[in-house]
Amino acid sequence: MIKRIKDSLAAKVFSLSLLLLIVCSFITYLLIALFMPQTYSLYLNNTLAEKAEQFVSRLEAVDFDSSGALFDSFLESPDISRIELINQNGVYVQLPTLDNLYEGATTVTSDYDYWEPATTQSYDFSFLNDNTQFTLIVYGNAQPVNQIRQSILQIAPLILSLIIVLATIVALLFSHIVAKPVLNISSVAEKMAQLSLDWDCEENRTDELGVLQKSLNTMSKSLSIALSDLQEANIKLQNDIEKEKALEKSRMEFFSAVSHELKTPITVIKGQLEGMLLEVGAYKDHKKYLARSLEVTNKLENMVQEILTLSRLENSETPISYNQFDISQSIKSYLSSTEDLMLRKNLMLHTDIDAPILVSGDNRLLSKVIGNLISNAIFYSPPDNEIFIVAKNEGGRFQFRIENTGVHIPHDVLSKIFEPFYRVDQSRSRQTGGSGLGLYIVQKILAQHGTKCDVQNTEQGVCFSFFL
Repeated sequence: MIKRIKDSLAAKVFSLSLLLLIVCSFITYLLIALFMPQTYSLYLNNTLAEKAEQFVSRLEAVDFDSSGALFDSFLESPDISRIELINQNGVYVQLPTLDNLYEGATTVTSDYDYWEPATTQSYDFSFLNDNTQFTLIVYGNAQPVNQIRQSILQIAPLILSLIIVLATIVALLFSHIVAKPVLNISSVAEKMAQLSLDWDCEENRTDELGVLQKSLNTMSKSLSIALSDLQEANIKLQNDIEKEKALEKSRMEFFSAVSHELKTPITVIKGQLEGMLLEVGAYKDHKKYLARSLEVTNKLENMVQEILTLSRLENSETPISYNQFDISQSIKSYLSSTEDLMLRKNLMLHTDIDAPILVSGDNRLLSKVIGNLISNAIFYSPPDNEIFIVAKNEGGRFQFRIENTGVHIPHDVLSKIFEPFYRVDQSRSRQTGGSGLGLYIVQKILAQHGTKCDVQNTEQGVCFSFFL
């Protein structure tokens, strides 16, 4: 029982309220029982003194023999228990009452039963035309005081029973009023501790508990928003981590591929140089193999330049410079530099280029995109074929499309050609001098400009295109 009271707020409030109400009611009852008779006795004393003083004043206005009616009238008062009359010699004098029922008596009582007097008043006076000094002693009636005291004692059990019943009812109501909202708030706080925020406190109070309920609702909404933001931030962080892992994996794969791609030409150059130094077989022809070594070195240099370009693209500290420029001039300029190569392969060039075509972006990087796509078309086009280039300004957007004929890319590898060092035909790529990074760089640059390059097989060949 004691443990239940300790563990329950309602039980604590009820027990404490009941105890306090019973104690306060009992103390109140004791104070009433103690002071009410005294208060009433004091009232009777004041009343008796007032009546006695008036009586003495009337006695002083008559002689002794004519005072009987006054004594009889005074004794009829319910406040008077008895009176005594003493002369100046200290001798009790018979009262001059009219009914003579108390002949020879020096003390006369009223018609009421004898009780212990509530008070005693004494007065010195003289009758009219009489120099004799008398002392009048008046005794008040204590019966009403005693009746009050006895009545209080008689109803004590009933009063105590009512005190207990009323105290219990009031304690129950008080515990319900106080404990219930507190328990509700406690339940809400427990849910908040478990991060369960799908609840709402009833704001049906205007007192301090109502303010607390409103504060909890506000806190719940704030926590819900903060938790939602935290979850979103956590999801974003997880996505960023996954992206970083994927990027790191891609970097490792790229560096592994770079190491492999660089190792091959270095091995070739080393082998040729060692052969020439040792004068082994055909390597005695230094002029021939020096030229081949130079060719391989040029390819190696080109690959290193491409790798450096990629490094700058992936370096966040090197921002893209957005400027407006005429990209048609970049296209025409690069086509002019490749005329000899196209003539050697007897390639027919068909162009449809608007002028001017103003675009917003990094002139150097976008020019490299154009150059890599044109070079890729020339290198992979068989001799005696055609190349179609379209550069248009359509609806405020720049469209570039280049198609080389006479060759197709297997459908299952179309999505792989933009990967670093991926070659559809390894031997042919090396013969034409490709680094395996050209298309990868194209996609990287376009991605930084918010677009991408698409590739598809056509009836005649392969078409690369993008919008900017």
